[in-house]
Amino acid sequence: MITSRPFGTAADGAPVTCFRLENASGAWVEVLDYGCILRAVVVPDRTGTLRDVCLGFDTMVGYQEDHQGYLGALVGRCANRIRDARFTLDGREYVLQANERSNHLHGGDRGFDQYVWDHSVEGDTVVFSRTSPDGEEGYPGTLKVRVSYTLTEDNTLRLVLEGESDADTVVNLTSHAYWNLNGHGAGSAGNHTLSIDAIAFTELGADNCPNGTIASVVGTPFDLRTARPLEAGWDADHPQIRQGGGYDHNWVLRGTGLRRAAVLTAPESGITMALSTTQPGLQVYTGNFLPETAGKGGARYAPRCGVAMEAQGFPNAINQPGFPSVMLRAGEQYHQEIIFAFGHD
Repeated sequence: MITSRPFGTAADGAPVTCFRLENASGAWVEVLDYGCILRAVVVPDRTGTLRDVCLGFDTMVGYQEDHQGYLGALVGRCANRIRDARFTLDGREYVLQANERSNHLHGGDRGFDQYVWDHSVEGDTVVFSRTSPDGEEGYPGTLKVRVSYTLTEDNTLRLVLEGESDADTVVNLTSHAYWNLNGHGAGSAGNHTLSIDAIAFTELGADNCPNGTIASVVGTPFDLRTARPLEAGWDADHPQIRQGGGYDHNWVLRGTGLRRAAVLTAPESGITMALSTTQPGLQVYTGNFLPETAGKGGARYAPRCGVAMEAQGFPNAINQPGFPSVMLRAGEQYHQEIIFAFGHD
């Protein structure tokens, strides 16, 4: 069942709508047409009690003042960082908005997260769409984008990300939801355990962009082939952990096509979240620099109170020939999927 309600207005006065997707078991999800923001995800714990496990805000004011966290947002045109806010495509250099020191981050000054999207309901799916004009934030090509959210009867949330451009461009879309499987206001996520099906990660340079090195996880805090608590790694004495202030890195996922990439578990609630994706990388950000702020229901959010698991192309891939390409050729179809499957022990 899908219902909707008003959710205030954007800065330009455009009305914002909140859609609620609910299944027969009582689990539900809320998503806004503003930034395709995933506002709430409510699933049962091991006792059957429903818990909201997604960080978010009660009003538009919270989202409009969230200039650092990107809570729940669909980020693009290119997620993550592009070094020095520039790239060369087909022999031409493009200069983007530099919004994180010298780098371009999550689409620039006004990325996809800051627009009200067109919306429609198609059966059990909410579909958002918008056209990003040629030159928006410096990107070439007019890009038509479509993002759909579906909640299944087995408590699986499926995101399908699609796009087509009339000129060669760069596209890398992902969801920037933050998860705390004990409940969005439960405090530190350090006791969560995380496993990732990856034997390598991309090292960060001094500017927090990958330096081009694909490094083995073996013998490092990045070896999550066997689940380990987040707090066991995010303060480890390792130069890459110090560089990111904790986990803020891209893991090189094994395999291709839609496959299970990671499992996050909260021992307290018993809730598990298995992430599957078609994307080549998984950026894990443990909220190291989340500002202290009031979230839903007056909950206090602070650094490391949630973990973002962003299935995406590699950061700065357009400037690293050895990374999987994030280039979208004119007329080609962009299609990626991210699936969050919730359960409990």
